[in-house]
Amino acid sequence: MEKIGFIGLGIMGKPMALNLIKAGYSVTVLQQSKAAGELAEAGAKTASSSRELAQQSDVVITMLPDSPEVENVVSGPDGVLDGIQSGALFIDMSTIAPATARTIYDRMQQKGVEALDAPVSGGQVGAVSASLSIMVGGTEAAFQRALPIFQSMGKNIVLIGKPGAGQTTKACNQMIVGITIQAVSEAFTLAKQAGVDLEKMREVLLGGFAQSRILDLHGKRMIDRNFAPGFKIKLHKKDMGIALQSGEEFSVPLKATALVAEQMKAALEAGNGELDHSALLLQLEK
Repeated sequence: MEKIGFIGLGIMGKPMALNLIKAGYSVTVLQQSKAAGELAEAGAKTASSSRELAQQSDVVITMLPDSPEVENVVSGPDGVLDGIQSGALFIDMSTIAPATARTIYDRMQQKGVEALDAPVSGGQVGAVSASLSIMVGGTEAAFQRALPIFQSMGKNIVLIGKPGAGQTTKACNQMIVGITIQAVSEAFTLAKQAGVDLEKMREVLLGGFAQSRILDLHGKRMIDRNFAPGFKIKLHKKDMGIALQSGEEFSVPLKATALVAEQMKAALEAGNGELDHSALLLQLEK
């Protein structure tokens, strides 16, 4: 089995790395990470820098908040590019701009390294249960090499197309999720103001054409007032920004996406950026 270096042990990355260890992979993490101790107890090795981690790994995976963090880890001082060996595989599972993914692919090619952009959907629950949906951009050969690794973290795994295609697909995913959360928030706020029982409304709507995972899971969160983060508003706001940038690049007007991005911006200004994205409901109630 290939030796894996994993960078980014946050809400999503930590359980993903733990699932790789459970699957029998040798995993190396950065020792300065807050979760490094927990991963080490589970069997992971540690490295002092991204360069050292890359030198010790056949496959390097990053799971970071945004494009600048990925750029810094890859190309910054003591970064992945300084240590990764020809013939290795680089997989970025963060959600970043498609243009950044394509740039990193080109840089890796210059080092004799294959690269995949492989963002995920499924939230913390999917990361913990190894049931993530993984959308991949890159070559068929690199995808086949990575597939057993992906299967240790997810279930719905699809090679979308050329480098950057995975990130474009993720942007589309975040548009649909964000707009649907907004729709459920509006429906629930209207129903509540009209004196309708939200539990009963959710129950009947789940049996009709409005049924969705957002209505099911996030609708329940809204009813229970449970806004502990599975996916933070501030991160979803970043993703909507990526979608809007892509819309500008390809001259596609994304009016609903822009509206929800403004709602998310208002949530950040109200101090709710650390809450789950289902907390968009609070903006409407306010």
